Order: sequence, then C-alpha cells, then structure tokens
Amino acid sequence: MHFNFNQAQDGFGNKLSAQQSTSQILMIRPARFGFNSETADSNSFQENSGEEASAIQNRALAEFDAMVEKLRSKGVKILVADDTDLPIKPDAIFPNNWVSFHGRGVMVLHPMKARNRRWERRPVLVRTLKCGFQVKTILDLSESESRGEFLEGTGSLVLDRIHHIAYAALSPRTHMSALKDFCDHLEYELHAFHTLDFKGQEIYHTNVILTLGTDFAVICAEAISDEEERNSVLKTLQQSGKDLILISPEQVQNYCGNMLEVRSEEGRAFLVVSETALKAFDSSQIRQLEKYVELIPVSINTIEKVGGGSARCMMAEIF
Repeated sequence: MHFNFNQAQDGFGNKLSAQQSTSQILMIRPARFGFNSETADSNSFQENSGEEASAIQNRALAEFDAMVEKLRSKGVKILVADDTDLPIKPDAIFPNNWVSFHGRGVMVLHPMKARNRRWERRPVLVRTLKCGFQVKTILDLSESESRGEFLEGTGSLVLDRIHHIAYAALSPRTHMSALKDFCDHLEYELHAFHTLDFKGQEIYHTNVILTLGTDFAVICAEAISDEEERNSVLKTLQQSGKDLILISPEQVQNYCGNMLEVRSEEGRAFLVVSETALKAFDSSQIRQLEKYVELIPVSINTIEKVGGGSARCMMAEIF
C-alpha cells in the first residue's frame, strides 16, 4: 500500500474539535473507478454511459490528481491512499461514506448499503490511519449492516461540528436507528427529515442538498418534503448563526449542495466546489459565498456523471 503522509503529519485532537473545517483531508486514489450497479437504485445522479472501463478510469484518475494538486497548491494538507485493484471497488474514490473523524481522537467506521462498498473499509487501511494519527477510539457501527440499517458517513450526516448538531435526510442509506447510535455516542443533537428529488424518490445522501460552512449554509429547502421538518431545519440553521443560501432542485442536480469548506495550514478558509456546480450558481449566490470563503473550483465531470457524487464526497476530513 502506498501512503503519502508528507502533507498530514499533525494528527487530530481537541483543538480542532470546536472547528467546522480542517486543513487535513483523506482522499483515495481509485484503482477501478466506474459505474456501480449496486448503488444505482438509490442514486439518481449516476449515469451509465456504457463506455469502456479503462477510458473512464483514466479520465477519473486525471481529474483526481488535478484536484489533489490544486488543493495542495492552496496549502491544504492532503493524505492520499491508493485503492487496491482487487476486489473491485468502483466507489472507493468516495471515502467520506465509510469513515469519519472527530475530535478527541475518535474514528467512526460506518455501515454501508452496497456490499461492494463495504470492501472499502480495508483493515490494513484502518490500521494505517490509526497508526498515522492520534486515534484513541474506533467506533465501529458497521455491525448494523446485518440488520439492514445503514449510515453512510458524512454523506448521510451533515455535521455542525461547532454546535454538535447532526442533519440527516432519511433514505435507504440513512436509517433512524443508526443515526441515534451515532448521535448517542458522539453527543450530537439530531435533526432528521424526509426528502424527495425531482423523480419523486428519497434523496440518497444529505450532503447533496446541504453544505455547512463555519458561517453559512447552502440548502435546498424545497427538497425537504415535510413542511414542519423543513421549517425546523431552517430555524435551527438560522439560530446557530448560519447565513442561508437557498438553492433550487435544478441546482441540486448540478451538485450545488455538494461542497466542502476546508482550510489551509495557516487557517485560510476555502470552499471546494466542482466546475459543474460553480456554473450553476447565480452571481448573487457566488457573492454571498465569497463573503466567507475563497472558492476552489475543480473539474471532475467524469467522476460526477459516472459515480453520482461530487467534490464533497471525495474528501474525508481528519480532525
């Protein structure tokens, strides 16, 4: 296994636990990226072009490497781990679903719906992360897979780490019992809600309709189908001091909700956004975002179309 720790040596600890964003990011360089038929039933963003697998993999690799280089050029510390060739893990490029990191040295292993995504939780990789950082506790929630209950990391959970509030859209990949387990262990206040996408099905991950920064929240309120739940979420966001930036369902389809606030080692705040999403924002929304962060646009068209995930999904924050 190849690891590059040269940009992520500081570990994580208590000082970061009260911050929304971090300067240390885990990314997985894919070995066999492609269309995942096991996840397509619940992810309406995926597109199966039928293109040759090697061509898709080569383009995805180029997009991945360019994104890593761009983030590092801004002073963000990126830990890159190589995926293994076998077993085939077409979604390994999205590590934020199987692992999440938290203050006080806690690493959480999450239960995944698709069987071929469970292979992403490689024991060797888990051990390497444990040894490379100040991991004091591994909270393994994956046992709930045997009960058909799932919670796919910071795809299912959008966390206000400052106020310890967890926002979660219930779906085939996000179950209430698993949510309660997470929130009980890590002492988060839970706000769960129901959603519908443009096809009338539940939105597969919360992080396609909600991005939280330190001072702002980008949300598609229209996607929350229950009015009482919608009002409760908006009220909680406002009470926690977030400047609301409302996006439309059409903008959701262009990944305007799937972004991540990160920081340079010096503490400068950035927002990683795909070029697809950036083009879909209007000028007033961009100005509102730029009050708080510098935008880092990344070109990941192949990864978005084939994988059904965008910039946020490719990054697991290390706290």
